[in-house]
Amino acid sequence: MVVKVEVFTSPSCPYCPMAVELVEEVKKEMPEDIEVEKIDIMTDREKAIEYNLMAVPAIALNGLVKFVGAPSKEELVVAIKEELQEER
Repeated sequence: MVVKVEVFTSPSCPYCPMAVELVEEVKKEMPEDIEVEKIDIMTDREKAIEYNLMAVPAIALNGLVKFVGAPSKEELVVAIKEELQEER
């Protein structure tokens, strides 16, 4: 199975580029395990409302918001591995 990683960002957010970079870095290390979608909340407000997001950056795994703010690389990798374990 593949974990769907959604990264919610805003153009005015100073921390969002770091969150996107982090997810891209993990994607390079786990290319078979994750699928990444970047979502700009200014152009896709419906998705942000659906997830009840009040702040960005936010990262959702398989449809559930796991992080508000940029996690450490280790935290993100652990969360992805937990999702992969649940899927098996």
